[in-house]
Amino acid sequence: MANLKEIRNRITSIKSTMQITSAMKMVSAAKLKKAQDAITAMRPYSSKLTELLQNLSATLDSEVGGVYSTEREVSKVLLVVVTSNRGLCGGFNSSIIKEVIKTVNAKYSNAQVALFGIGKKGADVLSKQYNVSDTRNDIFDDLTFDNVALIAEKLMGLYADGTYDKIELVYNQFKNAATQIPQVEQFLPIKPIEGGNADAVNSDYIFEPSKLEIVEALIPKSLKTQLYKGIRDSFASEHGARMTAMHKATDNATELRDSLLLTYNKARQAAITNEILEIVGGAEALNN
Repeated sequence: MANLKEIRNRITSIKSTMQITSAMKMVSAAKLKKAQDAITAMRPYSSKLTELLQNLSATLDSEVGGVYSTEREVSKVLLVVVTSNRGLCGGFNSSIIKEVIKTVNAKYSNAQVALFGIGKKGADVLSKQYNVSDTRNDIFDDLTFDNVALIAEKLMGLYADGTYDKIELVYNQFKNAATQIPQVEQFLPIKPIEGGNADAVNSDYIFEPSKLEIVEALIPKSLKTQLYKGIRDSFASEHGARMTAMHKATDNATELRDSLLLTYNKARQAAITNEILEIVGGAEALNN
């Protein structure tokens, strides 16, 4: 009977775990819907703004506001690593950590690499191996464009004053609830159009009121939007990954509970059978 009691305790514990994972799944599903709608609505705007920025940057030189498009010899690199503040989201954080290590080893083995952590999980792990120059783990508490813009302005300043020669974003791109794609995206300098040329751009666009004023307004806004989109993508990916992980955890707990119930019923049946045999045996002994 002691064995039966142990199995009953395990079944009770698993049922409690199922309630927790099921509740977390429902919470993540509700948050995912809002985050997914936000990133889906933002992508066309961000994509078009980035395209305009790349077209515009092809016509710029360093004397006309082109500080953000000026290529430099890469000796100091800053990777902006976007992860989550909480776990229980499957391989969401580990995939970004692996991508950072892969990127550093493959592209920047001869450069000084520093990390800017957005999200506690990534910064905690990577700080053991790399220099984490700054963190902003509070951004997810109030994820708005204005708050992200402050981070973007800081990154732009670090590039403009020569602290870093290149800045890249590493984040999870949201595809669906079950799929998140690790991305390494160049933030600064502004990536020029592949195969494009300034003459083609000038023929496609008329600059009003002036090229300088457009540079001063469009480039900072586009960079802020790019960073905001990356963090929004990661935010939606986090909830999708957590919902999927909690769904799998609930399914696994259900299978384990059913298996233990079967074991419990078999053990209970065996115990009852033994008791019946003992009673029958005792009755036969009395008759003899």
